[in-house]
Amino acid sequence: MTSTPGPAERSPAPQVWPTLRARDARALIRFLVDAFGFEETVVYGDGELVEHAQVSWPEGGGVMLGSVREGRGEGEGPTPPGHFSAYVVTADPDAVHARAKAAGADIITDLHVTDYGSRDFAARDPEGNRWYFGTYRGEPR
Repeated sequence: MTSTPGPAERSPAPQVWPTLRARDARALIRFLVDAFGFEETVVYGDGELVEHAQVSWPEGGGVMLGSVREGRGEGEGPTPPGHFSAYVVTADPDAVHARAKAAGADIITDLHVTDYGSRDFAARDPEGNRWYFGTYRGEPR
């Protein structure tokens, strides 16, 4: 007897990971968890320094982040703090929007329906990064 695989068994684990740097990575992780609903998956580092962290989106995927390293030039390593943006797919942007507002997130574009039918909003985190949340799942391949 064979069984039909569930969604987790049909979809491969994410193989593309957006990355960002933060001046205060531990505060940014806390903000992403509290304001947007990401889940803290792993944090490596001591004290204020975060060598590597992963926050996962409950509906799939996630981002990797870490602290700015002293002694690195502006053009070295990942994108400088505050220059990251991501689009996060969610089935319930209204709930994420309400959570973000309640947590004091800087809402830069309020909930609206795009001309391609997605219900979206955008917010800025304390580092200045822009997060777009919406229902658009991309086009099937």
